Amino acid sequence: MNVLEQVNALKNGKGIQYLLDSACKIFNNPIYMIDAFYNLIAASDGPKDIYTWSELTRTGTFSLQLKEKMAKDGIFDGSTNSEKPLYIAKRENWSGGLITGHIVNKNKNWVGQITMHEYYTPFTEDSLEAYKALADKISSEIHDYDYFIKLPVLFFEDTVNKLLDKSEKNTLVHHSQAQVVRYGLENYLYVAVVSVARNNILESVHRNRLAYFCSLLKTRCKSYRYAVYKDKIVILMSSKLKNYSEEPFLSEDDDLFEINDLYAGVSASFEDIYQFSVYYDQAVSALENGMKSSSAKRFFIYE
Repeated sequence: MNVLEQVNALKNGKGIQYLLDSACKIFNNPIYMIDAFYNLIAASDGPKDIYTWSELTRTGTFSLQLKEKMAKDGIFDGSTNSEKPLYIAKRENWSGGLITGHIVNKNKNWVGQITMHEYYTPFTEDSLEAYKALADKISSEIHDYDYFIKLPVLFFEDTVNKLLDKSEKNTLVHHSQAQVVRYGLENYLYVAVVSVARNNILESVHRNRLAYFCSLLKTRCKSYRYAVYKDKIVILMSSKLKNYSEEPFLSEDDDLFEINDLYAGVSASFEDIYQFSVYYDQAVSALENGMKSSSAKRFFIYE
């Protein structure tokens, strides 16, 4: 059997480690899987003289310094933006190139990455196709894993807090993490903030209400990104259109907002995800000024 046929013959239900160990034997090269937080999920046996492999398998993640070096090597940019497995040519301290590909959960959200180094055996023309089959097989393996189902929500909320909260330590959002937040969205981004009435209730109850309405809004539009930041719901939206007035967005759910006493402020459009905090401030300003007005509106757009 060729490489693709051998990968297709692997059985699901035996776990991620089995699939990686089997893939290592089939391709005769070392392979590992990380999640969206860069945590090591599993790895085959591999060489210690590859700088990425050594640190990842020793510590279970990548240090900030190593992420910066990998970014300079172009590992993150290509692998984050590519929907298909990507071959990255040899870099300094590597014996050969590498192939990297995405792992997605049952909702087709990016939750991890598998990377194989071209260490013992050169890749062939069929390697990318076989690697895609392996990525699909691992994605099927994690289909019902609760961790990977919840991971996109946790990841987005963590990244939003890092982008917005300048007072926290370790708030640096690496380029690849920012790109994952933006992955799959249209060119023009918008930030919306939703206010949930406090009504003199306990903080713990208010937090539960925020989580509830955040979940409720997500069911109405699953293509947006949602998080709870401080006392507001934060939504990252996107559109092919630059002007919000041409796009219905959340205003289609006006009844939902009125019944539950919710208000939303929406920023102007932007394209650079690193400008998230600037446009978050715009959305908050639109919300606060709108709620002070005598308008009966539930949605306020920054001008």
